[in-house]
Amino acid sequence: MTGVLGPVGDVHRARDLAQILLADLPERWRHTIGVARRAEHLRGTVPSRADGEILLVAAWLHDIGYAAGLHRTGFHPLDGARHLAATGWPARVAGLVAHHSAARYVAQTRGLTEDLQAFADEQSAVSDALLYADQTVGPNGVSMHLEQRLADMLDRHGPDSPNARAHAWRAPVVRAAVQRVQERLDAMQFPSSAA
Repeated sequence: MTGVLGPVGDVHRARDLAQILLADLPERWRHTIGVARRAEHLRGTVPSRADGEILLVAAWLHDIGYAAGLHRTGFHPLDGARHLAATGWPARVAGLVAHHSAARYVAQTRGLTEDLQAFADEQSAVSDALLYADQTVGPNGVSMHLEQRLADMLDRHGPDSPNARAHAWRAPVVRAAVQRVQERLDAMQFPSSAA
């Protein structure tokens, strides 16, 4: 694979890779399907068709770091991004996976900030849309209100988890990104499922 994505074939390759890597994690796979479906509906919120393709590729690949065979640090955004970089996926995709859903705050609580900084932290309509898709789809692939999703994450990971320790800094960033996407959707006159 080259560092440049082509038309739809890369979306299919991303989906196939995620399905293989997450085969032993059916709930995670259902979540990934839901995120990709949500990302498909958000394509109009990003500037170009190429950005829409990148969004879909990143949506399919965002949680591959949960696959047991990829565990190195135990931090799925970083483990997934490292795998993508090592196997020739474009740096932009690896960066979106590394930093999805404001991962930098959780990385900080895990002492992995420097490791995560090896990947570009894109701040764009694409990264916002990926975050929106991930944070409005629950663990089983079902749509969730953002506040429900945040509460569910805290409940699943526990009060002493890195996610809980990062929550005070991460949650406002997540809310702001979801709001930006909602504004883009409203401008397009599409209904939202995050409100």
